[in-house]
Amino acid sequence: MLPIVLYVLGAALLLGAGLAALTGLFVAFVPQLLLAGLLVVVGLAIERWRYKPLIDTGPDPAWTDTGERFVDPSSGRLTAVYFDPRDGARHYVVAPRR
Repeated sequence: MLPIVLYVLGAALLLGAGLAALTGLFVAFVPQLLLAGLLVVVGLAIERWRYKPLIDTGPDPAWTDTGERFVDPSSGRLTAVYFDPRDGARHYVVAPRR
């Protein structure tokens, strides 16, 4: 829910910068609105690309178990890390408790 609100906020800032530039009103605020809007939208895009969600289902048979295990701080669940040799991606799968 929060990312959606932040995307709307970023879009509103960018829209405000565009309207200010087109209408000539509040032109002094265009750089600040543009920079803030871009910062929010690009930051969210990087966050979604960089931090992958946990996978509840079992791993793909082609993935290799790296042996890494950690407790995910946001969910508190034990997480196993798998490597996909086809594209080099790392996948985070909920590990069964032993």
